[in-house]
Amino acid sequence: MTLINHVKELRAKHGYTQGDLAEKVGATRQTIAAIEKGNYVPSLLLGLTICDVFQLKMEDVFTLQKEEKNVE
Repeated sequence: MTLINHVKELRAKHGYTQGDLAEKVGATRQTIAAIEKGNYVPSLLLGLTICDVFQLKMEDVFTLQKEEKNVE
């Protein structure tokens, strides 16, 4: 499974830079960049804090994408 997130889109919609969001959630700008690129899966606490900043439910920010199995 892969964790899909909408952090980049939400951050842009709210007019935050990566640094702004990082400051609001107590992370580094590099952590926010890694989350946006899908290179880092945030802890539950960080994920919930990001959701709180955007005032959204977890499933509105983060979703699981199931891997499709090739059946041949």
